[in-house]
Amino acid sequence: MQMIKLSVIALAVAAASTQMAVASQQSESNGFIEDSKLDTHARVLYMNRDFRNDSGTTTRNSYNEDTGLGLKAIYESGFTQGTVGFGVDAFGLQGIKLDSGRGRNGNGQFPTHSNGKAQDNYSQAGGAVKARISNTVLKYGNQFVSLPVLATDDSRLLPETTTGFLVTSNEIENLELNLGHFTALSAQSQTGHDSVSDDDYGTLRSLDLVGGRYNFTDDLSVAYYYSDADLGHKGDGNRLEIKKHYTNVNYTLPIADAQSLNFDFNMYNSKFNDKDAPRGDRSSTNNVWSLAAAYTLDAHTFTVAHQRVTGGQDAGYVYGYDGGGAVFLANSVQYQDFDQKGEKSYQARYDLDMATFGVPGLSFMTRYVRGSNIDSGTRNDGKNWERDIEAKYVLQSGAAKDLAFRVRQATYRSNDAAGTVDNNEVRLIVEYPLSIL
Repeated sequence: MQMIKLSVIALAVAAASTQMAVASQQSESNGFIEDSKLDTHARVLYMNRDFRNDSGTTTRNSYNEDTGLGLKAIYESGFTQGTVGFGVDAFGLQGIKLDSGRGRNGNGQFPTHSNGKAQDNYSQAGGAVKARISNTVLKYGNQFVSLPVLATDDSRLLPETTTGFLVTSNEIENLELNLGHFTALSAQSQTGHDSVSDDDYGTLRSLDLVGGRYNFTDDLSVAYYYSDADLGHKGDGNRLEIKKHYTNVNYTLPIADAQSLNFDFNMYNSKFNDKDAPRGDRSSTNNVWSLAAAYTLDAHTFTVAHQRVTGGQDAGYVYGYDGGGAVFLANSVQYQDFDQKGEKSYQARYDLDMATFGVPGLSFMTRYVRGSNIDSGTRNDGKNWERDIEAKYVLQSGAAKDLAFRVRQATYRSNDAAGTVDNNEVRLIVEYPLSIL
């Protein structure tokens, strides 16, 4: 891919020409063992979904309820000393079913047997090798990634993982550049190396990405990312190429002490090439953008947002092949993303940080999103809405410091033209991160 090849050259030239524009991280290395880190994380997740207008013709249960325990151990070595430093990263993941049943399984927490019963436990292990020169790191292997065009999801017991190489360069002050090539993505509820598969688009064959973020000031930053993904395999009838562009502008306007106004603009442009479709029907596009404005006054934050989807792609904004988190949009909320074909949506949100009132670690959030103009192919009057309520408390001190308790509730409703199922959802989450090294 010519653009990626040119980007590799440009990244190398930029790294070589900066002549230590910022202090070299590699020159400050203390060693492979000395800079090592070992972090563990435990998460208990109870989740139920009550689908209210399910036709009963799908394989989904009308009521899903399960509880699980997810354990993560992540080791990151330091880098050896010298001009080029070398190191390794490794992780171990373990998921344990605490409660579920064949009639209630379906929330995506556990692998599922052919009889519909959730697997009692599952695990995964992986690792990556890495090298660093100056302020540029090359990592190859199994890893977690959080970029707008490739973002591994961590919304269940265990996170997705992806396999490939990623270059992260911070040679120029206030500028981060990323370049990557990935060939596999594992699902949150699976242990297979290449287990994320969409019914329409199949598995990920390869994904190339390039982009970066530049901070003009502490209050203004811009980002651009590009990805080119190949999905499906020859002969399976669903080969697809998706080229995706992402743009972000984020600006904070300080007004006074403990008072500010933030603007966040996000946009994806996706171009689809269906390689197995008849000529003339292979290409389609999708554009989705969101603009959010958030006013913060002491403990209070008031947010309003607008999001709009255009283009001829029937599926609207498509993601998941590039990670379940690759949807950096304002109206991507707990249950729905409001990203269907033709959809226009608006959000009102309120956040409260109780630290100002003498209870640090306690926070509340509520939001309401309404969508309309959904194009189902035969109608364009699809409507939907979602209301979310969340409370979270994090212990601030003591032996259990950083132990977090969170409750999330979502109510979703839509008309028949929207083509989605009504849902009442509750999640109870307990998390405990611990740094050992």
